[in-house]
Amino acid sequence: MDGVIVVDKPEGWTSHDAVNKVRRLVGTRKVGHLGTLDPLATGVLPLVVGRATRLAQFLMRGDKTYDAVVRFGYSTDTYDRDGVPTCPVSEPELDRARLETVLQGFQGLIRQMPPPISAKKVGGTPAYRLVRRKIPVELKPVEVTVYSVEVLSVQGPEARLLVRCSQGTYMRSIAHDLGQALGCGGFLKSLRRLASGDFRIEQARTIPELEELARAGRLEEALIPAAELLPQFPSETVDSLTARQIRQGRDFRVSPFRDRAGARYIKAVTPDGQLVAIGEQKLPNLYHPCVVL
Repeated sequence: MDGVIVVDKPEGWTSHDAVNKVRRLVGTRKVGHLGTLDPLATGVLPLVVGRATRLAQFLMRGDKTYDAVVRFGYSTDTYDRDGVPTCPVSEPELDRARLETVLQGFQGLIRQMPPPISAKKVGGTPAYRLVRRKIPVELKPVEVTVYSVEVLSVQGPEARLLVRCSQGTYMRSIAHDLGQALGCGGFLKSLRRLASGDFRIEQARTIPELEELARAGRLEEALIPAAELLPQFPSETVDSLTARQIRQGRDFRVSPFRDRAGARYIKAVTPDGQLVAIGEQKLPNLYHPCVVL
């Protein structure tokens, strides 16, 4: 099995919990995730399986879409509901118009400070590990892009937001900073990832669904084959001789009669639909296999 299984991660599980579960179901240790989700969060967690793990460098570069609930009235030390309040607790009645006005400043290219308890590395060590050891953590703001924020609903001190953002955006930081901007504090109450790159919640399988498929010997039904990944890369069908040469690291030519609009990368695929390699352009119609499966 070489491809991606999109897991609908349950609340309370770490991303590594999901990886370990799928490793047992598939029967291989060659399983990895394409970006972590906090234990509090649910939703889209793409897991690469088998030789498709070699494609991770391309698959991790996608934008994200989140359905988030922010609770206003106080902030916490973790920027989410699992943390300790850092100010007096209140029950503000949110003004939707004011919230939407403030949110305008959270869109576009922004500088965001990661949460102190995060996987952001400080000197090669994740910040959350340093915090647990009571070691002071100094994080630096990073540039991220928030493409859009839509207010889905406002009820009492809570607001539900639909956010589309770039890789590396911390929704906990958005919740915390939004609370600071409104002057009442805020934190992330719940989070569901609806999309990660090309992967959507409609493709996701719950853990019980994957267990049932595994028991029935039909786990491949949950797999997106490697050749179907990276749809933005054009495909080139190669014969068996060319496929062998590609696996030996040799450059390969592609048809000059197909319009690829100068694509930097293409997928070399066998006639039966197996992905052989990702080729990077060296010359017009000549590609070098930069990743071989």
